Amino acid sequence: MLTRLRRFPRRHPRLTALLIGLLAVSLIGTGLLIDALFTDLPDLGQLEAGLALPSTRILDRQGRLLYEIVDPEGGRNRAVPLSQIPQDCIDATIATEDANFYTHPGFDPAGILRALRINLEGGEVLAGGSTITQQVARNLLLDPQQRAERTLIRKLREAILATRLTAAYSRDDILMLYLNQTYYGSLAYGIEAAARTYFGEGVETLDLAQCAMLAGLPQAPAVYDPLKNPDAAKERQAVVLQLMQEQHYISAEEARRSQTEPLQYAAAPFPIEAPHFVMTVWEELLERFPEALYSGGLTVTTTLDLDWQHAAERIARRHLNRLNNPTGGGPGHNVHNAALVALDPATGHVLAMLGSPDYFDESISGAYNAALAPRQPGSALKPFTYAAAFDPTRADPWTAATLTLDVETPFVTERLESYTPGNFGLVEHGPVRVREALASSYNIPAVVALDSIGVDSLVRLMTNLGVTTLAGNDKVDLAVTLGGGEVRLLELTQAYAALANGGYAVPAVLIQRVEDAGGNVLYDWQAAPLTHRVLDERVAWLITDILSDNNARIPAFGPASALQIGRPAAAKTGTTTDYHDNWTMGYTPDLVVGVWVGNADNSAMRNTTGVSGAGPIWHDFLREVLRGRPELAFSRPDGLVRVEVCALSGLLPTPACANRVQEWFIEGTQPTEYDTFHQVFTLDRRTGLLADANTPPQDRVDQVFVILPQEARDWAAREGLPQPPLGAETRNTDQKSGLRLLEPDPYTIFRLTNARPVDSQRLRLTVGVSPGTTRVTYLLDGAEIGHADEAPWVVWWALEPGRHELVAMATLADGRTETSEPVPFTVTVEIAPDARPTSGTLP
Repeated sequence: MLTRLRRFPRRHPRLTALLIGLLAVSLIGTGLLIDALFTDLPDLGQLEAGLALPSTRILDRQGRLLYEIVDPEGGRNRAVPLSQIPQDCIDATIATEDANFYTHPGFDPAGILRALRINLEGGEVLAGGSTITQQVARNLLLDPQQRAERTLIRKLREAILATRLTAAYSRDDILMLYLNQTYYGSLAYGIEAAARTYFGEGVETLDLAQCAMLAGLPQAPAVYDPLKNPDAAKERQAVVLQLMQEQHYISAEEARRSQTEPLQYAAAPFPIEAPHFVMTVWEELLERFPEALYSGGLTVTTTLDLDWQHAAERIARRHLNRLNNPTGGGPGHNVHNAALVALDPATGHVLAMLGSPDYFDESISGAYNAALAPRQPGSALKPFTYAAAFDPTRADPWTAATLTLDVETPFVTERLESYTPGNFGLVEHGPVRVREALASSYNIPAVVALDSIGVDSLVRLMTNLGVTTLAGNDKVDLAVTLGGGEVRLLELTQAYAALANGGYAVPAVLIQRVEDAGGNVLYDWQAAPLTHRVLDERVAWLITDILSDNNARIPAFGPASALQIGRPAAAKTGTTTDYHDNWTMGYTPDLVVGVWVGNADNSAMRNTTGVSGAGPIWHDFLREVLRGRPELAFSRPDGLVRVEVCALSGLLPTPACANRVQEWFIEGTQPTEYDTFHQVFTLDRRTGLLADANTPPQDRVDQVFVILPQEARDWAAREGLPQPPLGAETRNTDQKSGLRLLEPDPYTIFRLTNARPVDSQRLRLTVGVSPGTTRVTYLLDGAEIGHADEAPWVVWWALEPGRHELVAMATLADGRTETSEPVPFTVTVEIAPDARPTSGTLP
């Protein structure tokens, strides 16, 4: 035999050469195959590098998920332990992807044949040929180019890697890698991300029907996307349930019941809670952690309470619906947006932030965040105007008892323009104390207060309290206390926190803690005592006492307004004159809530004020979130005294002042002067005139008359306030001294028109005088135009076109004279083309 073999090459040289060639080719091919299979085969140590980057998760203060920030170039991912994944999800995955997972060595020839049979019978890809382990190897160890190859070499390399993975890791570890890293579509990597994306809930809560739906997605995520192709997704779910039944994971009845179960999908591919708050947190994270935000798998614990947020959303929507659909019919109020901020005044924690009633409603510009947008605050700045006036370090600080005249009062702005504010409804209330003026939100007294302290003082105070929109605004003037500037709801809520916490500025806090994927703490907010005192704590308490005084606001709001919540609470409304914005700002000792109502496009609402628009939302939110919590009273600091004062003047009462009240004062600011408004005159009962020497004792009667400052005499006359008889010598009650022009208002522009008789277009000139005045002479542009010899010192002047300057000169009984400050004004001519001829001619 051996001899024959030795002779074979000589007898068959060509065949021998062929065999040698074939052997060489086989050896070379085998070498090349081995080289192709094993050269640069990824090391299992690279497994971690292939993991999908975990998403940044934003949580509420209790750890509930608000949103996962997805890497724009990657996807959404959060790994969970196998113990957190329902067994139904595990069984559905194994039945669909790899029935022999726990028995094969990493690759499964029988499984490949089984998949081939199922797919041929179904005419489409119904089951995968790669094992779970092979898919893990492909997805985590091969690069994208290698994964895209459709070659036998890639399959063999995949099988080798799968065998190595099986030897190195337990089956449960491999399964956990698969379930946490597989792509389920819609940028969701891993079954937890998929559960959040498609069902808006965590994987641990999924039932059999939901698990079967997700288990069918990895084969073709785009085709079976239940949010876009629900019918195809249901068909795929049926296949998964059939496979589970065939492999005895579930019964036929369980499969039938799950297949017919209606599934509730998430409203959007990326469910989000508190979207305006989340977007604000996102911006802060971009500033603090720009690199780690998309790659560090951050866990961000915020200050938000999701239950409170849901309450804000529900309450705002309910009240907006009521405003636009009034009970009993009638036109709606054209109000479509609302915002709310709830803040802890001790820490600055933002507990709720509503930027609009529906972030996704484009018809109302829902993405517009009204909690951060500058809007006009109406009267919501008045408390701070008075707080600045109450400052006990001022030379002449105001108090809650300070008298203000709520009557028409002209002011001159820094731009030398006439400004005469009016109250809501154009109603004047005459002499009022600050307590009523602030609580009932009268406009004129607030401007008087601001004129007293200066606009810069208010702007400086608001800036120190965290309001950033007023400083540097050259348009801010006396109207700012009535809403003439713009502020952000969040910042204004911060400012109100200082009234609740005793005068301390407290910055808003949205983030409590940030950890990276490894559990390392990158940021940890720590509670610390407040140190930046901006307001005297006694001032803060006095403002709070006024804003929580329901009796003081009855004149404007009635006894049972939305500002009462059944426990101690301070509140202030704000409404712009054109109904573009309305507000309610208020607080308890441990919670500050600000509400804005209006329209994102700045269109006007219809007859909606702070108390009717924002007020009910503020009221209902506070009552709901504080239900069950202990009722707290505002703590009164030391250094305050309570003094009885005359209710009208705010001064110490005399026997003539019958109406008296108790008022709180910062020690050292209580009044020392006695009331002069109530003056007693002895009258003759028979004539009603002053009693004289001829009046018998039995006909002499003392009567009290209220003598107001001269600035209020027109108001007193309109109100029918009784005045003492002619000849009565009254004591001076004026708040201002010296001769001053009361009419006309400075820098006013008057129009002379041909539509009316010229001689009917006259200007009333009046003054406030010093005691003892006997004559007042009026000089226009240096020339006398008239005089008056008794109160109310009125002269009428016929309008003449031009720029004019009016001065008054008073003669006193002792021969002295006084001259007023000049008042400039302008008269223009207006020609009405269709006017009928009138008597007289225009100059």
